Amino acid sequence: MTIIRSVEELQALYGVVGEASLVKVRPVLTPEYRQMIEASPFLALATVGPDGLDCSPRGDEGPVVRVEDDKTLLLPDWRGNNRIDSLINIVRDPRIALMFLVPGSDLVLRVNGTAEVSVDPALLDSFEVDGKHPRSVVIVRIGEVYFQCARAVMRAGLWNPERRELGKQVPTPGAMLKAAKADFDAETYDREWRGRAEKTLW
Repeated sequence: MTIIRSVEELQALYGVVGEASLVKVRPVLTPEYRQMIEASPFLALATVGPDGLDCSPRGDEGPVVRVEDDKTLLLPDWRGNNRIDSLINIVRDPRIALMFLVPGSDLVLRVNGTAEVSVDPALLDSFEVDGKHPRSVVIVRIGEVYFQCARAVMRAGLWNPERRELGKQVPTPGAMLKAAKADFDAETYDREWRGRAEKTLW
């Protein structure tokens, strides 16, 4: 097996970076990048810390983040499983990466920067939904922002309705938990899970 061991080998293999791939990288939000972020209900949040890496999905009914200004995004941390792996990493190492998806668009928007976790009461109150508040808000400071080539989403056919059939091939949460713990009640968990989740989205 041939393994590449140096940056020079990689650069020789892939060649020169296209002009568009460099020009698109901006240190602040452009009006176009802001428009895409404000249309996005979903992102993947990548963090790093002394115990390792984490990549966590985040979603919302409206925009998944609030644009505070052209260098700042606000990401409310709604109810989840309380593992808080991403938040632990941010407290220890502020470096983050965000990848935004917009249903129906083949483009992906990426943000690299730093973050901190805020529990400021006024900030939490500003995200109120039906009397409920996020436990914290991740304040993202943009280092660079750019759109990603659409080829990956196009190859995956991510928004193709026919691809939804793939979801039927995925094991249920209960089945995966039972594989980890033999006496786990998978049937009850699967029967009750969606209803429980829908009642605790915020």
